[in-house]
Amino acid sequence: MHSPEVLLDDNDAVYDYYLRHQQNRWKALAAYAVLARRFRPRVSFAEGAKRQLTALVKSGRPVIFAINHLSTSDPYTVAATAWRSPLRAKIGRVRVLAKDELFLDPEQRRKVDMMGGIPVFRGKDHGIRAVNAAGQRMMDVCAQRLANGDHLAVFPEGTCNHVDPATVQAVGSGIGHIAFRAAKLGAPPALVALAMSYGPRPDPAIAPTAEEVVSAAFYFRAPVLELPQRPADIARLAKDELQHAVDGAVAHY
Repeated sequence: MHSPEVLLDDNDAVYDYYLRHQQNRWKALAAYAVLARRFRPRVSFAEGAKRQLTALVKSGRPVIFAINHLSTSDPYTVAATAWRSPLRAKIGRVRVLAKDELFLDPEQRRKVDMMGGIPVFRGKDHGIRAVNAAGQRMMDVCAQRLANGDHLAVFPEGTCNHVDPATVQAVGSGIGHIAFRAAKLGAPPALVALAMSYGPRPDPAIAPTAEEVVSAAFYFRAPVLELPQRPADIARLAKDELQHAVDGAVAHY
Protein backbone atom coordinates (compact mmCIF):
# COMPACT_ATOMS: atom_id res chain seq x y z
CA MET A 1 0.00 0.00 0.00
CA HIS A 2 1.32 3.45 -0.97
CA SER A 3 2.62 5.45 1.97
CA PRO A 4 1.49 9.09 1.60
CA GLU A 5 3.41 12.05 2.96
CA VAL A 6 2.10 13.01 6.39
CA LEU A 7 0.68 16.42 5.51
CA LEU A 8 -2.35 18.15 6.98
CA ASP A 9 -3.69 19.03 3.52
CA ASP A 10 -3.67 15.32 2.63
CA ASN A 11 -4.97 14.01 5.95
CA ASP A 12 -7.70 11.88 4.35
CA ALA A 13 -5.10 9.81 2.52
CA VAL A 14 -2.88 9.79 5.62
CA TYR A 15 -5.59 8.33 7.82
CA ASP A 16 -6.77 5.88 5.16
CA TYR A 17 -3.21 4.55 5.26
CA TYR A 18 -2.90 4.40 9.05
CA LEU A 19 -6.28 2.75 9.40
CA ARG A 20 -4.71 -0.33 7.79
CA HIS A 21 -0.97 0.01 8.40
CA GLN A 22 0.66 -2.84 10.28
CA GLN A 23 4.28 -2.82 11.30
CA ASN A 24 6.54 -5.85 11.12
CA ARG A 25 6.05 -7.47 14.52
CA TRP A 26 9.40 -9.30 14.52
CA LYS A 27 11.29 -6.09 13.82
CA ALA A 28 9.30 -4.36 16.53
CA LEU A 29 10.11 -7.09 19.04
CA ALA A 30 13.81 -6.87 18.23
CA ALA A 31 13.80 -3.07 18.50
CA TYR A 32 11.96 -3.09 21.82
CA ALA A 33 14.42 -5.65 23.20
CA VAL A 34 17.34 -3.43 22.19
CA LEU A 35 15.68 -0.41 23.83
CA ALA A 36 15.09 -2.42 27.01
CA ARG A 37 18.80 -3.22 27.22
CA ARG A 38 19.73 0.37 26.51
CA PHE A 39 17.37 2.16 28.90
CA ARG A 40 16.94 -0.50 31.64
CA PRO A 41 13.69 0.91 33.10
CA ARG A 42 12.73 -0.08 36.64
CA VAL A 43 9.10 -1.21 36.48
CA SER A 44 6.74 -1.26 39.47
CA PHE A 45 3.04 -1.94 39.84
CA ALA A 46 0.24 -0.88 42.13
CA GLU A 47 -0.97 -3.68 44.39
CA GLY A 48 -2.45 -6.43 42.24
CA ALA A 49 -1.92 -4.44 39.04
CA LYS A 50 0.60 -6.79 37.42
CA ARG A 51 -1.71 -9.78 37.79
CA GLN A 52 -4.71 -7.78 36.57
CA LEU A 53 -2.80 -6.37 33.60
CA THR A 54 -1.56 -9.83 32.61
CA ALA A 55 -5.13 -11.15 32.67
CA LEU A 56 -6.38 -8.15 30.72
CA VAL A 57 -3.76 -8.59 28.00
CA LYS A 58 -4.62 -12.28 27.70
CA SER A 59 -8.34 -11.50 27.46
CA GLY A 60 -7.93 -9.73 24.12
CA ARG A 61 -9.91 -6.70 25.26
CA PRO A 62 -8.60 -3.42 23.82
CA VAL A 63 -6.75 -1.15 26.23
CA ILE A 64 -5.95 2.54 26.17
CA PHE A 65 -2.71 3.35 27.99
CA ALA A 66 -2.54 6.91 29.35
CA ILE A 67 1.10 7.96 29.82
CA ASN A 68 2.66 11.14 31.18
CA HIS A 69 5.03 13.05 28.92
CA LEU A 70 8.35 14.47 30.15
CA SER A 71 10.79 14.41 27.22
CA THR A 72 11.38 13.44 23.61
CA SER A 73 12.96 10.23 24.92
CA ASP A 74 9.62 9.01 26.30
CA PRO A 75 8.55 6.86 23.32
CA TYR A 76 11.80 4.91 23.59
CA THR A 77 11.76 4.46 27.37
CA VAL A 78 8.07 3.46 27.20
CA ALA A 79 8.93 0.89 24.53
CA ALA A 80 11.67 -0.46 26.81
CA THR A 81 9.11 -0.69 29.61
CA ALA A 82 6.69 -2.58 27.38
CA TRP A 83 9.40 -5.21 26.85
CA ARG A 84 9.84 -5.56 30.63
CA SER A 85 6.14 -5.84 31.42
CA PRO A 86 3.10 -7.96 30.49
CA LEU A 87 2.78 -5.73 27.41
CA ARG A 88 5.58 -7.67 25.71
CA ALA A 89 2.96 -10.10 24.41
CA LYS A 90 1.25 -7.25 22.53
CA ILE A 91 4.27 -5.59 20.94
CA GLY A 92 3.31 -5.09 17.32
CA ARG A 93 -0.35 -4.57 18.19
CA VAL A 94 -0.09 -1.28 20.08
CA ARG A 95 -0.77 1.98 18.22
CA VAL A 96 0.97 5.11 19.53
CA LEU A 97 -0.24 8.65 18.88
CA ALA A 98 2.69 10.81 17.73
CA LYS A 99 2.92 14.41 16.49
CA ASP A 100 3.00 14.75 12.72
CA GLU A 101 6.47 16.31 12.57
CA LEU A 102 7.97 12.97 13.63
CA PHE A 103 6.82 11.54 10.29
CA LEU A 104 8.52 14.12 8.05
CA ASP A 105 12.08 12.77 7.98
CA PRO A 106 12.07 9.40 6.15
CA GLU A 107 14.43 7.68 8.59
CA GLN A 108 12.56 9.01 11.62
CA ARG A 109 9.27 7.96 10.06
CA ARG A 110 10.57 4.44 9.51
CA LYS A 111 11.22 4.17 13.24
CA VAL A 112 7.88 5.70 14.23
CA ASP A 113 6.00 3.43 11.82
CA MET A 114 7.85 0.42 13.20
CA MET A 115 6.62 1.38 16.68
CA GLY A 116 3.01 1.63 15.52
CA GLY A 117 2.72 5.40 15.23
CA ILE A 118 -0.45 7.19 14.19
CA PRO A 119 0.12 10.87 13.31
CA VAL A 120 -1.61 13.68 15.17
CA PHE A 121 -1.93 17.16 13.68
CA ARG A 122 -1.87 19.37 16.76
CA GLY A 123 -3.74 22.63 17.10
CA LYS A 124 -0.70 24.26 18.71
CA ASP A 125 1.25 23.57 15.49
CA HIS A 126 -1.36 24.22 12.78
CA GLY A 127 -4.20 26.14 14.45
CA ILE A 128 -7.28 24.74 16.16
CA ARG A 129 -9.68 25.35 13.28
CA ALA A 130 -7.27 23.95 10.70
CA VAL A 131 -6.90 20.60 12.46
CA ASN A 132 -10.52 20.03 13.49
CA ALA A 133 -11.51 17.70 10.63
CA ALA A 134 -8.19 15.83 10.81
CA GLY A 135 -8.62 15.42 14.56
CA GLN A 136 -12.06 13.91 14.12
CA ARG A 137 -10.72 11.47 11.55
CA MET A 138 -7.77 10.57 13.78
CA MET A 139 -10.12 9.69 16.65
CA ASP A 140 -12.26 7.57 14.32
CA VAL A 141 -9.17 5.70 13.12
CA CYS A 142 -8.01 5.08 16.70
CA ALA A 143 -11.45 3.80 17.68
CA GLN A 144 -11.53 1.47 14.69
CA ARG A 145 -8.05 0.15 15.46
CA LEU A 146 -9.22 -0.63 19.01
CA ALA A 147 -12.30 -2.38 17.61
CA ASN A 148 -9.98 -4.40 15.37
CA GLY A 149 -8.06 -5.72 18.38
CA ASP A 150 -5.22 -3.24 18.75
CA HIS A 151 -4.27 -1.34 21.90
CA LEU A 152 -3.56 2.39 21.98
CA ALA A 153 -0.91 4.41 23.84
CA VAL A 154 -1.66 8.10 24.39
CA PHE A 155 0.28 10.97 25.94
CA PRO A 156 -2.90 12.85 26.92
CA GLU A 157 -1.10 15.97 28.13
CA GLY A 158 -0.38 16.58 24.45
CA THR A 159 3.11 17.98 24.91
CA CYS A 160 6.13 17.59 27.19
CA ASN A 161 5.56 18.71 30.77
CA HIS A 162 8.08 21.49 31.35
CA VAL A 163 6.19 22.86 34.35
CA ASP A 164 6.28 20.23 37.10
CA PRO A 165 7.13 16.59 36.33
CA ALA A 166 5.35 15.47 39.50
CA THR A 167 2.02 17.05 38.46
CA VAL A 168 -0.03 15.98 35.46
CA GLN A 169 -0.82 18.93 33.22
CA ALA A 170 -4.14 19.63 31.47
CA VAL A 171 -5.65 16.65 29.67
CA GLY A 172 -7.79 17.25 26.61
CA SER A 173 -10.98 15.37 25.83
CA GLY A 174 -9.47 13.42 22.93
CA ILE A 175 -8.75 10.31 24.98
CA GLY A 176 -12.37 10.32 26.12
CA HIS A 177 -13.73 10.67 22.60
CA ILE A 178 -11.59 7.77 21.37
CA ALA A 179 -12.80 5.50 24.18
CA PHE A 180 -16.39 6.62 23.61
CA ARG A 181 -16.21 5.93 19.87
CA ALA A 182 -14.60 2.52 20.39
CA ALA A 183 -17.43 1.59 22.76
CA LYS A 184 -19.93 2.65 20.08
CA LEU A 185 -18.22 0.17 17.75
CA GLY A 186 -18.79 -2.61 20.28
CA ALA A 187 -15.26 -2.58 21.70
CA PRO A 188 -15.34 -0.75 25.05
CA PRO A 189 -11.69 -0.35 26.06
CA ALA A 190 -10.15 -0.64 29.49
CA LEU A 191 -7.94 2.18 30.75
CA VAL A 192 -4.46 1.72 32.23
CA ALA A 193 -2.37 4.63 33.52
CA LEU A 194 1.39 4.25 33.16
CA ALA A 195 3.75 6.91 34.46
CA MET A 196 7.49 7.55 34.42
CA SER A 197 9.87 9.52 36.59
CA TYR A 198 13.35 10.55 35.51
CA GLY A 199 14.07 11.80 38.99
CA PRO A 200 13.94 15.29 40.54
CA ARG A 201 14.22 18.09 37.99
CA PRO A 202 15.92 21.27 39.31
CA ASP A 203 14.64 23.02 36.19
CA PRO A 204 11.74 21.23 34.45
CA ALA A 205 12.20 23.43 31.37
CA ILE A 206 15.53 21.69 30.70
CA ALA A 207 15.03 18.28 29.10
CA PRO A 208 16.61 15.25 30.78
CA THR A 209 19.94 14.19 29.31
CA ALA A 210 20.52 10.85 27.63
CA GLU A 211 22.12 9.61 30.87
CA GLU A 212 19.25 10.82 33.05
CA VAL A 213 16.58 8.82 31.21
CA VAL A 214 18.42 5.54 31.82
CA SER A 215 17.00 3.41 34.68
CA ALA A 216 13.90 5.58 34.97
CA ALA A 217 11.10 4.51 37.29
CA PHE A 218 7.88 3.36 35.64
CA TYR A 219 4.67 2.63 37.51
CA PHE A 220 1.50 0.87 36.34
CA ARG A 221 -1.87 1.54 37.94
CA ALA A 222 -4.44 -1.24 38.06
CA PRO A 223 -6.70 -1.40 34.99
CA VAL A 224 -9.98 0.50 35.04
CA LEU A 225 -12.48 -1.84 33.41
CA GLU A 226 -15.62 0.29 33.53
CA LEU A 227 -15.36 3.77 32.07
CA PRO A 228 -17.85 6.64 32.29
CA GLN A 229 -20.13 7.15 29.31
CA ARG A 230 -19.31 10.78 28.54
CA PRO A 231 -15.99 11.67 26.86
CA ALA A 232 -15.29 14.56 29.24
CA ASP A 233 -15.80 12.27 32.24
CA ILE A 234 -13.46 9.67 30.73
CA ALA A 235 -10.81 12.36 30.24
CA ARG A 236 -11.15 13.50 33.86
CA LEU A 237 -10.81 9.91 35.03
CA ALA A 238 -7.73 9.46 32.85
CA LYS A 239 -6.12 12.52 34.40
CA ASP A 240 -6.88 11.32 37.94
CA GLU A 241 -5.53 7.83 37.22
CA LEU A 242 -2.45 9.26 35.57
CA GLN A 243 -1.74 11.51 38.57
CA HIS A 244 -1.90 8.47 40.87
CA ALA A 245 0.51 6.70 38.52
CA VAL A 246 2.89 9.69 38.52
CA ASP A 247 2.79 9.70 42.32
CA GLY A 248 3.76 6.02 42.26
CA ALA A 249 6.59 6.55 39.77
CA VAL A 250 8.03 9.43 41.81
CA ALA A 251 7.83 7.39 45.00
CA HIS A 252 9.62 4.44 43.36
CA TYR A 253 12.39 6.44 41.71
